[in-house]
Amino acid sequence: MKPIVAIVGRPNVGKSSLFNRLVGKRVSIVEDTPGVTRDRIYAETEWRNIPFLLVDTGGIEPDNDDIILSQMRLQAQTAIDTADVIIFVVDVKTGLTATDQSVASMLLKSGKPVVLTVNKTDKVGDPPMEFYEFYNLGMGDPVAVSSLQSLGLGDLLDRVYEHFPNPDEIEEEDDVIKVAIIGRPNAGKSSLINCIIGEERSIVSDIPGTTRDAVDAPFEKDGQKYLFIDTAGLRKKSRIDDEIEKYSVIRALAAVERADVCLLMVDGNGGIAEQDAKIAGYAHEEGKATIVLVNKWDLIEKQTNTMRDYKTKVMEQLSFMQYAPIEFISAKTGARVNKVFDLIKSVAAMNAIRIKTGALNDIINEATLKVQPPSDKGRRLKIYYATQPSTKPPTFVLFVNNKELAHFSYIRYLENQIRDAFSIEGTPIRFIIREKGEKK
Repeated sequence: MKPIVAIVGRPNVGKSSLFNRLVGKRVSIVEDTPGVTRDRIYAETEWRNIPFLLVDTGGIEPDNDDIILSQMRLQAQTAIDTADVIIFVVDVKTGLTATDQSVASMLLKSGKPVVLTVNKTDKVGDPPMEFYEFYNLGMGDPVAVSSLQSLGLGDLLDRVYEHFPNPDEIEEEDDVIKVAIIGRPNAGKSSLINCIIGEERSIVSDIPGTTRDAVDAPFEKDGQKYLFIDTAGLRKKSRIDDEIEKYSVIRALAAVERADVCLLMVDGNGGIAEQDAKIAGYAHEEGKATIVLVNKWDLIEKQTNTMRDYKTKVMEQLSFMQYAPIEFISAKTGARVNKVFDLIKSVAAMNAIRIKTGALNDIINEATLKVQPPSDKGRRLKIYYATQPSTKPPTFVLFVNNKELAHFSYIRYLENQIRDAFSIEGTPIRFIIREKGEKK
């Protein structure tokens, strides 16, 4: 599980600029206007060969000082709850403010590791006198940085790195399948947890977004241990009215990070929406096994091909996730919920499948005999050898004569041949293309 680092700070201290510098690309919208970052943006980056998830906590659009303070508290609390390390950004040009002091107090009480970062220290050499007033926050030595000039970023990342959990000390129970239930608000995620556990573990109401936090629910069935993680629903930006929901995305991302399997809950009445596809896309990018659960199927008026037509629509919207099985359930009545357990075990096993090198190369050779590899200007793609270096998701390296000839469509064909040969369902498959003799 990758560590999560959250950037916290009041509006206009340069959080988004710092975020962009640390991830090495322009991801957040940056303007010289407080609150311009509309919702939390995240990206994976690394330092000293340790990958981590960096989260830019924006979304504050204050009307007055009271709202600034309340939103800062909410933002800081989210970071406290979920992040492994917090980068607390302040502005040397504005100086120490009452809002800074209020948030610092919360962060200190939490006991979470905090790296105090004094931004806009734009000149090389000794920092200005205003820098030293931030020692009054009682957070130890601040780090002077300039996101504008890219100064001090290495020192900042070194300080963050010091607080990363030691991978050797993180004990994971290998026999527990961790299942994150993700989806838009009001799709029935909490109802499913309650149906499985048999008790009101999550607050359930008709108000979308009732679940604010990720809720862990251990469960055992037929000798298999599970840990179900219910998450706050991810809602489309323009529909976020309640400020609390602006700070729920980090929890959902953290849940996906922790999970072996993701259950994408879809409201059968509403169908697949753009936001469902975005949520599924994150699970796909993270290489997680995924099952699509169409909930509230008991409320749907059915005709001869209703289920088949619905599956077709789902796969059109989730074209990148053709591998995901689809199950139609009712969390309210419990219909078909038992089938979900077999699917979870199956896709978790497929996510961790390891194929012997000999068998893998036999399938690749067969596939290239059936359909010739592509060619360009008289040169044809040759696949010399294939191997599987890792699992979760299954990842294959193809050694070829020319990477440019390895067209996406042919790689997709090879993927389908591997899936058919080994009955792989429910997990993404990744390919790394290398030319023969190329260094890793």
